[in-house]
Amino acid sequence: MALNLHHLRLFRAVALDGKLTEAARQLNLSQSALSSQIRVLEATLGHDLFERRGRALALTEAGRIALDHAEAIFRTAEDLTATLRDAGRHRRTLRVGALATLSRNFQMSFLEPLIGRDDVELILRSGSQAELLQSLQALSLDVVLTNVPPSRQGETPWMVHSLAEQPVSLVGTPSRLGVVEKSLGVLLASQPLILPSINTALRSSFDALTSRLGVVPKIAAEADDMAMLRLLARKDLGLAILPPIVVRDELSQGTLLEAARLVGISETFLAVVVARRFPNPLLPELLNLAHATNTDETLDDPHT
Repeated sequence: MALNLHHLRLFRAVALDGKLTEAARQLNLSQSALSSQIRVLEATLGHDLFERRGRALALTEAGRIALDHAEAIFRTAEDLTATLRDAGRHRRTLRVGALATLSRNFQMSFLEPLIGRDDVELILRSGSQAELLQSLQALSLDVVLTNVPPSRQGETPWMVHSLAEQPVSLVGTPSRLGVVEKSLGVLLASQPLILPSINTALRSSFDALTSRLGVVPKIAAEADDMAMLRLLARKDLGLAILPPIVVRDELSQGTLLEAARLVGISETFLAVVVARRFPNPLLPELLNLAHATNTDETLDDPHT
């Protein structure tokens, strides 16, 4: 007997909900009709898919295998639908998620090749890492921009592209830095500092640096948002630890100065995608340009 995808979709709904009554209500079916169609699927597959545990239904081993395959089947179907829907349009849509704390300047640099194109529609979302990766897995997003490598949990085959390895500097206002050049050690020991939050890789690297130098930093503020670090530096609360790309405009205008490059410390910007049978054709274009730009900037950087 051929597998009925409608029965498989009903099974998936019950498996995700765990209760036949609630799943039937959401599907607008009677409990008896839903139960009957699940039994037809079980007969087709030759295995029981559920076992009763109290008032809830639990998946059997065969049920867990069936659910994994059902998720893959419907994910592929959604991927196909979205891809072919766009294929018939003159404009293509790219759905981009970005970590809420990620540098806006970096995001704009990455997306700049597509901005203003008549044939492209950009949909931008920000959120937490968990929220964005969940949307990526559900194919609601095409790519997630982050500076935090995703953990490899479950069976999701994350594909992580390193877009840029940005240097990190000590940045402050001209009035705070003065006209006399000071060493990194003196600046770190004498000036209040604006630091990334303690739970970030950048902060861990900075703490290791001050430990090696034997410096106890005077912390004026901490923030997990690059935009907030930038604003605090502009307000002259202290010297900020951040990638120069975050304050690119201020550096070019002279409202902020790069006091010292923190050699050995860098911020990695990543693009996370999930393997898709029908990938968005705009993505390879962006990723290739980002890799080429990163290579060129590394070759041109006098500090490397």
